[in-house]
Amino acid sequence: MIHAEIAGVGAYLPRRTVTNEELARTVDTSDEWIVERTGIRERHIAEADETACFMATRAARAALEFAGVNADQVDAIIVATSTPDQVFPAVALRVQAELGITRGFGFDLSAACSGFVYALSVADQMMRAGNLRHVLVIGVEVFSRLVDWKDRGTCVLFGDGAGAVLLCGTKDSSRGIISTHLHADGRLGDILYTNGAIGRPDLPGTVVMHGRDVFRHAVVKLAECVEEALAENHLNGGDIDWLVPHQANLRIIEAMGKKLGLPPERVVITVDRHGNTSAASIPLAFNEAVRDGRIKRGDLVLMDALGAGLTWGSVLLRF
Repeated sequence: MIHAEIAGVGAYLPRRTVTNEELARTVDTSDEWIVERTGIRERHIAEADETACFMATRAARAALEFAGVNADQVDAIIVATSTPDQVFPAVALRVQAELGITRGFGFDLSAACSGFVYALSVADQMMRAGNLRHVLVIGVEVFSRLVDWKDRGTCVLFGDGAGAVLLCGTKDSSRGIISTHLHADGRLGDILYTNGAIGRPDLPGTVVMHGRDVFRHAVVKLAECVEEALAENHLNGGDIDWLVPHQANLRIIEAMGKKLGLPPERVVITVDRHGNTSAASIPLAFNEAVRDGRIKRGDLVLMDALGAGLTWGSVLLRF
């Protein structure tokens, strides 16, 4: 059986950094208020040329370079995003063209902040079932074009960016993705959504969030999917080397670390510098921890995320 191993990591963050102090000059908020409630201190905001395709391509090239794999070896591209540049073609196909790839296939996947976890699961299952050898999985978001910049409850939370991994097929069962666990409950769709739609120019299409409800469900459901991953693989929290969670709120991240019994230094945190980059947050955090040497080959890594839908899930892998 073929296992999907992460062979390369890459990322791209927009050039412009926006601090809490800068936001406080345009909306009724403060650095203290934002940090206390979210842990966020700054975020990256895309300029006009930094489209989803642009950022995803930059992250993909970095992942290919890290792995030492040529673009023409890529069999498929899966992009997790809620903020594509166009309804169609898919961002994945724009990236395919930018990389000069003329074979294989690609598509976008939308599961909000859980998108990267969903995309990893889909890629893993496709590689196990078929003949795919190299798959690019990318999370990219341009949430700055989706938020209401007058709404202090949401505009302070989100940032832009892209993260990518290159999955390579291996027959070594001691490495790669071990298990994935996906969930959704559409009955909770109205606690986090966008109030716009294609063909409805009367609707602005910005993020609407009932923060307390989201927080409450996040703590419970993320804990459940973490326990699910551990139980299925006969592990306990102490067996995990690294938790790489979705970067939405520092309090939720810290709660998950405590749930696993992990010391803070074993939990990868970037929310303070990136904000919530939705589907891009986990690959951005993973890229940083791999490249700075914290996450090493052989480490057992647990990823978890919850997003609008509601969607949530986890991925357990041996790097």
